[in-house]
Amino acid sequence: MHVFGILFLFLAVSLPLSRWVITLFGIHISVAAIALAPVLILWFVLDFELGAAILGAVIALLGAAAVILKHVTTVGMWSLTAALIVLGVASLIIGHSVFERRRPAMVDNPSHLLVGPMFVMAKLVVALGFRHDLGVIVGKRRQAPFR
Repeated sequence: MHVFGILFLFLAVSLPLSRWVITLFGIHISVAAIALAPVLILWFVLDFELGAAILGAVIALLGAAAVILKHVTTVGMWSLTAALIVLGVASLIIGHSVFERRRPAMVDNPSHLLVGPMFVMAKLVVALGFRHDLGVIVGKRRQAPFR
C-alpha cells in the first residue's frame, strides 16, 4: 500500500508542476524537476545506491507525467490530480490501519514525507534480493541460506 500511495501522491504533485516549464540558461525545465533536485540530493547523500534507484523511478514518473499532460486538458489534469491524491491518501490510510495497525510516522514528524520514498525503495531493493544490510532497517530479517 505504501508503494501505491507514494507513487500516486508523487504523480499527483508532478502533474501540475510539470505543466509549468521555465527556461534556465536556454534549457526548458519543468518546475517539478527543479523542485525535486534538493530532495534527490538528500537521498543521494543518505544512501547513494538508493538515491540512484529513486532517481530512476523519478525519471520514469516525470516521463509518465509528461505523456499524460500531452493527452489531457487542464481540467483533465486537475481532475486526475485530485483522484490521485484521494487514491494515494486512501492507500496510505488503509495500509497503516489495516496492515500495520499503527499511525503513520509522518503524523508525528512531517519530515518523514521525505523519507517515505527512500523507505519504499529500500523495501523493494531488499525484496529483490539486493542490499541485505537494509533488511534490518526496513523490517525484513535476513534468512539463513538454505542447506
